Amino acid sequence: MTSVAAGTRPTRAPLVLTALILVAAVANLNLAVANVALPDIGKAFDASQTQLNLIAVGYSVGLAGSVLYLGALGDRYGRKMMLVLGMVLSVPASVIAAFAPSVEVLILARLLGGVAAGMAFPTTLALITALWSGPGRTRAIALWSAIGGGISSLGPLVSGALLKSFEWGAVFLVTVPLALIALGFAAYFVPSHVNESTDPVDHLGGIVSVILVAALVLGINFAPVAGMRTTALSMLLVALAAGVAFGIRQLRAKFPLFDLRVARRRIFWVAAVAGIVVFGTLMGTLFIGQQFMQNVLGYSTLAAGSAGLPAAAVMVVVAPQSAKLVESHGARFTLLLGYTAIVLGLVVALLLWKEDAQYWKIALGYMFLGAGVGLAGTPASHSLTGSVPVWRAGMASGTADLQRDLGGAIVQSVLGALLTAGYAASFAAAIAASGDSGDISDQTQAALEKSFAGAENVAERYPQYADAITAAARTAFLDGDTRAYAAAIAIVLVGAALVFFAYPRRDQERELLEHYREIDEATERADRLS
Repeated sequence: MTSVAAGTRPTRAPLVLTALILVAAVANLNLAVANVALPDIGKAFDASQTQLNLIAVGYSVGLAGSVLYLGALGDRYGRKMMLVLGMVLSVPASVIAAFAPSVEVLILARLLGGVAAGMAFPTTLALITALWSGPGRTRAIALWSAIGGGISSLGPLVSGALLKSFEWGAVFLVTVPLALIALGFAAYFVPSHVNESTDPVDHLGGIVSVILVAALVLGINFAPVAGMRTTALSMLLVALAAGVAFGIRQLRAKFPLFDLRVARRRIFWVAAVAGIVVFGTLMGTLFIGQQFMQNVLGYSTLAAGSAGLPAAAVMVVVAPQSAKLVESHGARFTLLLGYTAIVLGLVVALLLWKEDAQYWKIALGYMFLGAGVGLAGTPASHSLTGSVPVWRAGMASGTADLQRDLGGAIVQSVLGALLTAGYAASFAAAIAASGDSGDISDQTQAALEKSFAGAENVAERYPQYADAITAAARTAFLDGDTRAYAAAIAIVLVGAALVFFAYPRRDQERELLEHYREIDEATERADRLS
């Protein structure tokens, strides 16, 4: 297909947007399908809670670690090419995950799937930024965000239905036919080249960014594991060193991967942090919630997957209204409204998601979370893309993906670490208080404390103690998730304070965006003359 220039909207705009949403849907579904299967995966491999955390977060790590680098490659060599490559690679990644013979292979397959998404997903938003402008762009982003978020929320339902009749590996095959359809749409309808950069790519900065993200997430996940503290500290030190090196490199590079001059813009960096909080708390809550419903409430995989439908429904309804609120009241107001809904959802989870929780309490929490993400997702992405020049669309879309995927990986890892630590501490206390601690071998105690799945496997070996072991495991899980939800509320409140005090109100926001546009146009003119 021939190149086209960016304008208010592209030729065959509905079909182009459909193609981009389908590509995003593959990434969103792959991100969501694993959570429902975690209890089954835990039983199949006798996995620890940390291994389950890594399976859940592995996709986000692969995406977040590669997204800046791959976004820059798309800006330089062709965004459509990255869309196609990402869809092609996602198929074998899904198949390997489905038939993984071990936890380690499954984690690696999830990482590979994340890299495939890193090729395709940021490119979808970059193309929306390049092809649409003005209110049309806001509406396109709202549809992209709403439908993508809704599909992500449907992932657990599809997974739960499959697990009724098939083994856990089936959940990773869900996206294969969708990826093939998205591949066809992308190849046929998406323009080949739209306002792409001719600047060289900062390959060294890209490699350092991958090391930074991977080391950070692994360090957080290993921190609560007995015997892994030294490894965790080493990973965090590597992440710190990589972060410093990345910053220095980006300041010195003639063509930086991540333009820190643009990133210093108030609308950009506040929106980036705001999005990390929004998407991170959502993914962390979904991760814990799926295990809570199956482990504590005894829900089937289908029931647990269906429980998230209210979030999907509310998100799809609210997100288009969010676009209108951004235009009429500004991003700051809309973000704060979204934060309020998210906090309400987390408070419901903290106070009402207990061992005897009725479904309406689960649905209420998810509805608040869906409303919050539906409201806050559009302004977070819109502010990023609106505050950068179009030739930096890959950087903006990469950062928008980092909001979700790095934010999701970090916050989910923090909440997962708190769940792991709280569970282990509670079970250890229960064993010590039982009076039978002297009769329990170190190996058995380690199995009981590593995860709910480990406790269930022990209960199967000792049926005379099964009820007591399962009851203790449920109590330990609730102790762990209480810590996690309390931390999530604190994170959201800090994010809300940042937006309230640092993000400009509507009129000042518009003035700043116009100022940024003038600077970028002057820079482009100077570059052409030089």
